[in-house]
Amino acid sequence: MDIYTIIFLALAVFIFLRLRSVLGQRTGSEQPPLNHARDLIRGTGDTNNVIPMQGAAVVQPQPSPQAEPAEPHERWKGVAEPGSDLAKGLDEVIASDSSFNAQHFVSGAKGAYEMIVLAFANGDRRTLKDLLSPEVYEGFDAVIKGREQRGEKVETRFASIDKAELVGAGVRDKVAQLTVRFHSQMISVTRDEDGAIIDGTPEKLTDVTDVWTFSRDVSSRDPNWKLVGTESGH
Repeated sequence: MDIYTIIFLALAVFIFLRLRSVLGQRTGSEQPPLNHARDLIRGTGDTNNVIPMQGAAVVQPQPSPQAEPAEPHERWKGVAEPGSDLAKGLDEVIASDSSFNAQHFVSGAKGAYEMIVLAFANGDRRTLKDLLSPEVYEGFDAVIKGREQRGEKVETRFASIDKAELVGAGVRDKVAQLTVRFHSQMISVTRDEDGAIIDGTPEKLTDVTDVWTFSRDVSSRDPNWKLVGTESGH
């Protein structure tokens, strides 16, 4: 086992323990935790300044030399209907990046989604900077600053991420973009500086739908994707 493998394993254990430490019991919430941040995030998909995602990054695996290329009509089985706009967009992505694996991407996106939501609730700017585009980070940071000035604390816990599905894909000017719709159940309670609840209900579980867009420069050797846009789903 070489030193890079040891470092990777240590990082994976650290991330797992960190996420586990903030997960709690199934209770309830009135407001999805990112509502206020969305008011400040334009989600334009501007990816001129892509920052590598660390930790729970959406990273594509290296292609297996034994793997046979899938037939075009079966390539996105279980992900997109043949001939659909999504399938055509995914064809553009894999044409630009032969290592792209849709199922692996969705799995990584779920991990990134959970880590970002929890980091936002905890005011963890260091994690957010590693996972967000500069434009999205500015919106998140503005909300965190406002909470700090008012002495507010947010408690967010995931009960589950019930579904994550690709709903958009494409490549423009060598930048791939993938949009994922997440369906989750969580609680989020905001307390004032005295500990009194000012938003949310700790006993009620809330269904939350978010639509997030990730991007990656396919001409770069960096395999990581960045969150470049968020919106509330329907």
